[in-house]
Amino acid sequence: MLIKKAEDVPSSEITPKSLYLNRRTFLAGTAIAGAAAVVGLRLDEIASPPMTARANTKIDGIKKSSFSTNETVTPYKDVTNYNNYYEFSTDKYEPAGLAKDFKTRPWTVTIDGLVEKKQVLDVDTIIKMAAPEERVYRHRCVEGWSIVVPWVGFSLSELINKAKPTSKAKFVEFTTIEDAKQMPGQRGRVLDWPYVEGLRMDEAMHPLALLCFGMYGEALPNQDGAPLRLVVPWKYGFKSGKAIVRIRFAESQPRTTWAEMAPNEYGFYANVNPNVDHPRWSQAKERRLGEFLKRPTLMFNGYDQVASLYSGMDLKKNF
Repeated sequence: MLIKKAEDVPSSEITPKSLYLNRRTFLAGTAIAGAAAVVGLRLDEIASPPMTARANTKIDGIKKSSFSTNETVTPYKDVTNYNNYYEFSTDKYEPAGLAKDFKTRPWTVTIDGLVEKKQVLDVDTIIKMAAPEERVYRHRCVEGWSIVVPWVGFSLSELINKAKPTSKAKFVEFTTIEDAKQMPGQRGRVLDWPYVEGLRMDEAMHPLALLCFGMYGEALPNQDGAPLRLVVPWKYGFKSGKAIVRIRFAESQPRTTWAEMAPNEYGFYANVNPNVDHPRWSQAKERRLGEFLKRPTLMFNGYDQVASLYSGMDLKKNF
């Protein structure tokens, strides 16, 4: 029998803790069901599974979007308890607890750079700019896991059109909040804070690019990016910045956090591409939270509508 040492096992092959715990919960639930049958009790009289409290505000007037996938939605408890949010912690299970008391009001977003209408907007003013839509998007993390989430928001282009960028604006830069008092992960230098991401203007204007302020019909939980975040579904998750405080329009490509910290691993474009491996693992397959088996990764995460944006580009060089 061949026994691998921990250092020989690639991180992409390690079963996420949530999947392991889900399996144990399932087995425990099977045992409880058997016990209930024997003694004649309802399951809810024996055990109540732990659930994340939904303390968020319900969003009214949500329209269903034709951009939505018909794939099975990932359970709310998984999406809200397994998070990449280094501002709080590099551990995926800690942000939910650490972000519990994060203050999202008052909150303003600065719109500046190459625009006609430089302004500072209250986040609730932004939220009211357009009718909210529910978009069930696939979301792929560069580490190899994926989720399907009913995000709520509207196309980023709605805000861009109102800001009226000048003809010189070729890129949009997004800066997220820096607040070490509330965000314990920022007390260390795991990344250069604040977190900055960016899109080319045509990417930002594509109708799939979502300015997001809710999910599952409610306001965003803190650990998922409240009060305002991006969702760019054809790109790896790190491109979808959370807790945005500034949107700047620029002529040159912005210096973004991960592309600066590890340029050989995280490129500016970060399009989901099964043919371009991360230096430390394959991107050909992914594991959806709550599932045991891997599935093939789709080019552009399955959003073929954006392929024309990259016509003629070398997507291995421009990763």
